[in-house]
Amino acid sequence: MSDTATGRATPQPGLYDLEPAELVTQLEAWGEKPFRARQISTWLYQRFTDDPAAMTDLPAPLRQRLGETFAQGRFTQRAEQVSTDGWTRKWLLALPDGAEIEVVLMEYDGQRRTACISSQAGCAMGCSFCATGQMGFLRNLRAGEIVEQVMWVSRALAARGERLSNLVLMGMGEPFANFTQVMAALDTLTRPEDAGGYGLGARRITVSTVGLVPGIERFAERDSQVNLAVSLHAATDALRATMLPVNQRYPLDALARAIGAYQRRTNRRVSLEWALIDGVNDTPEQAEALVDFVRRCFDPRREGRHLTHVNAIPLNPTSGFVGAASRAARIAQFREILDRAGIPNTVRQRRGIDIAAGCGQLRKRAAGGDPA
Repeated sequence: MSDTATGRATPQPGLYDLEPAELVTQLEAWGEKPFRARQISTWLYQRFTDDPAAMTDLPAPLRQRLGETFAQGRFTQRAEQVSTDGWTRKWLLALPDGAEIEVVLMEYDGQRRTACISSQAGCAMGCSFCATGQMGFLRNLRAGEIVEQVMWVSRALAARGERLSNLVLMGMGEPFANFTQVMAALDTLTRPEDAGGYGLGARRITVSTVGLVPGIERFAERDSQVNLAVSLHAATDALRATMLPVNQRYPLDALARAIGAYQRRTNRRVSLEWALIDGVNDTPEQAEALVDFVRRCFDPRREGRHLTHVNAIPLNPTSGFVGAASRAARIAQFREILDRAGIPNTVRQRRGIDIAAGCGQLRKRAAGGDPA
């Protein structure tokens, strides 16, 4: 069987592709009781396996039928790297059709364990400093493929007696360009365990967009507790358009209106992501423009609570972009301007530089594009 739109063989569905109601319907069609769905969901989302042979509390005929009907273990590990400090771990995973994605696990202070996962194989946004943007777009991921990345990390953590605490969709791809599948995955990941889900708190999840205004508007309508981050990186249209091509379609005024509408609708904070590039976007002029942008979005002190936070991180360099991370003195000057304006800001520590932990870099290195 093939997909006439792409010419590729239609992939065999996996158990992670099914909503709870779909799983019940399938089991009932086979003459099974609905409680079997709860047993299967426990294996999927609490024991992190989709291998029916491991589901020992199911009857042997049902295990066989599940194995024949649904694909298992769809990811093949192509590469794995661990940082020298042991706090960052990265996998390059291949899907049956050859699509490759990256998953990163970052640990902080031995307490917080954050997975960074992908929403697409490759990316069509073309951001100049991003290794994924430099490689182009292959395809959207299905909701089950997004969920399965979380199970991959959870399984690795469980082997050490640990659990995932936070999740960010900041890996390969633009989440809002794959809106329906991403939201379906988030529904599964935030669904309580006793309702057939993974049970991760929505406030522990962050979705990052380069500024797709229609996606921000749709996300606002969901009024979700999932956090929103916007990859801003420049606060003037002239500079931002050279770094993020999406700015030509959705310039800063439109983006500010969308963020403001989101804040008014949800009363939730928005993080503005800013990769600090020496001499490019770490200037006093850009800092002042960023202050103006935040004020255009919405009053940052509404009801005494800041609703915008600038998350800055020194550039993680890639071979396809000529630019360096900002120096400490320039970062301090940049932050001083934000501080004077009363805009909360944080400079995040770069993680996994030695293992190419930036989005798309491991795939590029595995293909011979980035030196070790």
